[in-house]
Amino acid sequence: MNSLVAVIIQLVSGAVGGNISGSLFKKISLGTVLNSILGIIGGGLGGQLLGMLGVASGSGGTDLAGIIGSVAGGGVGGGILMAIIGAIKSALAKK
Repeated sequence: MNSLVAVIIQLVSGAVGGNISGSLFKKISLGTVLNSILGIIGGGLGGQLLGMLGVASGSGGTDLAGIIGSVAGGGVGGGILMAIIGAIKSALAKK
């Protein structure tokens, strides 16, 4: 159950991270819905990647360090994936 909580935290943090990234970089923003979807995907991937690297709590503990690791991994992963996809879409639209 602890890993399920960590995944949920990562996904929600990813959605938030995707939308924050979209609001910071308005030229590559894809809108709230797509920013959220990409953020959720990036949050799940980012949180799991950091867990495998041992940077964040991969077991998804409900202690403070596990929660902070899940939030950080999810938020950063979501923001990065949204920024990458947004930049690619923006570059393709210019051609």
